[in-house]
Amino acid sequence: MKTIYNVKTLCVVALLGTAATVSAQEDKSKKQDLEREMTLEREYDPTVQDASKVNTLPVIKEPTVKKMLIDYAGFTVPADPEKEIGLLPSGNIMTDIMYNKRRGYFNFGGGTYLNLNGDLGYHILSTDKDQLNIWFSHRSTNGKVKYLQVDEKVKAKLNDNMGGLNFKHHFDKLSLKMGVKYGYSAFNYYRLPVNPSYPTADFAPATFPDVDRDTNQAAQTIKANVGVESKEDTAVGYLLDLSYTNFSYKYGVGKEEDGPTEGTFNADFGLSAAFGGNQRVGLDGNFQYFNYSIPQSLEPDPEDGTSYMDYFDSFAAATLSPYYKVEGDNWHVKLGVNAMFFSGEHKEFMASPNISANVEVADKTVLYLDAKGKLESNSMYDLYQVNRYTSPVTRITPSRNWLDGIVGIKSGVAPGFWFDVFGGYKITDNNHFYLPMFNNVENEFGNFCLPLNEINTKQLFIGANLKYSYQQLFEISLKGVYNNWKAELSDEWYSRAGEEVPAYGMPEMEITAGVTVRPIKNLSASLDYYLATGRETAIFDTQKIKMDNINELNLTGAYNVNDTFGLYLKLNNVLFQKYELYYGYPLQKFSAMIGVNINF
Repeated sequence: MKTIYNVKTLCVVALLGTAATVSAQEDKSKKQDLEREMTLEREYDPTVQDASKVNTLPVIKEPTVKKMLIDYAGFTVPADPEKEIGLLPSGNIMTDIMYNKRRGYFNFGGGTYLNLNGDLGYHILSTDKDQLNIWFSHRSTNGKVKYLQVDEKVKAKLNDNMGGLNFKHHFDKLSLKMGVKYGYSAFNYYRLPVNPSYPTADFAPATFPDVDRDTNQAAQTIKANVGVESKEDTAVGYLLDLSYTNFSYKYGVGKEEDGPTEGTFNADFGLSAAFGGNQRVGLDGNFQYFNYSIPQSLEPDPEDGTSYMDYFDSFAAATLSPYYKVEGDNWHVKLGVNAMFFSGEHKEFMASPNISANVEVADKTVLYLDAKGKLESNSMYDLYQVNRYTSPVTRITPSRNWLDGIVGIKSGVAPGFWFDVFGGYKITDNNHFYLPMFNNVENEFGNFCLPLNEINTKQLFIGANLKYSYQQLFEISLKGVYNNWKAELSDEWYSRAGEEVPAYGMPEMEITAGVTVRPIKNLSASLDYYLATGRETAIFDTQKIKMDNINELNLTGAYNVNDTFGLYLKLNNVLFQKYELYYGYPLQKFSAMIGVNINF
């Protein structure tokens, strides 16, 4: 088990060492992440990712290129509003105002639990050759939520701020882009404390240790990138994108200790050549280098020589992807391979397929297949993006996704109706899941989420996605996914190697549904629903816990006064359901927000 903890938490880690864990984020390349964070398109549709609805339980698999985010009361995930145009799920659009020639936008909303949303952006330059955009977003909450296990409320605090500036210039044969971004987030570790001396996990308030649930942790992110890319459909295509990310925590396990800092250099590159009219060969690649600056508390103990520095050693990760593509009138095939490597004490080399194909088997009906693999670096920044309550003094080795395959059929043959039926299989070594970690040392945070790794997983999933729209009057969508997991402890668990464990925290079944109605031109009303069942977690090896289902219904109403002003109202969790995304971190029950959207 290659996980690093503070000295004071070692006794608890020994107890947790027999449990398995949870997490998983949708697969995204580093390049896609950077583009999403750096780019603000001209016609920007801000989404209602408020502090109570920052993100959703990570979707196991989305068969489409663009993920359809589901809003629910989950302010456990770092807020990062997408600065891009896209097809958004019902209930996410603040207003239906068309942005067209407007250069700026302003959104502000406030509601219960002191939930606040704010977005401000302006296109300084917006021509065919030059785009220069500046933007800022704010998400915050400061209200009390009630634990599911005991009759006690705790204040859950969050203050996310992020802003950026990006520039793009189109030359005759290439495009130059560059950008910067700064993010600052403050939040408290408000998880339910547990006294580990009680083998049955006595949750009585009298047993609560005096851990720090009030002090705000602070996480800062500084990003910068510059790159060039050839025009589309050129005979010789190329891409070079360089970026640097500095991510740091203010505190370690408590406010008396400094947190670590991670610096990441990233390079994306690609070169391709067309021939034969419909064929192309190419080579894509990615290189990352991670460097760490750690506080004195994580350095070797001068008395016994105990060192945790190996886990924060600098390391590199690289991927090379040669491929061949050919296209016909109604079909497309890509054949390639991903060769991946990461350095360090536990260095590994791996190869996976990089294959995709689709063919139109009938009118507006496509059969498709994808089989790929990926190296997940599991950096401090990556873990934070999935779960902000991850232990700030923890780093784990990369995960090796040998296969991420899916096959399905999509069809839009009927007017207004679209469906996608799919199934897939995913194999990952050194996967990681999140479990509760209870340090319970006075005046320390102690109540983190622990990313236990060295879990080898196999996941089978099947699902269907249906959508229907009638003119501009209404839209209906329904999606269901069933997941079957097999998780085993890797050889790094020594005597327990090969032991089968649950995929803690992962839903067995997910259902997403939405309805949007536009009775008149300037008014829209949307309902969106999300259900996740079959989730489990564990406190100690002998104490597995079934988590409450996520069962949420949200309502959004939007009215456009004119093409400049719009109003919206969001009612979240109108069924007043109680649940947690991560055990011990309760989410908000019913909440309401009203806001205004201005385009100028």
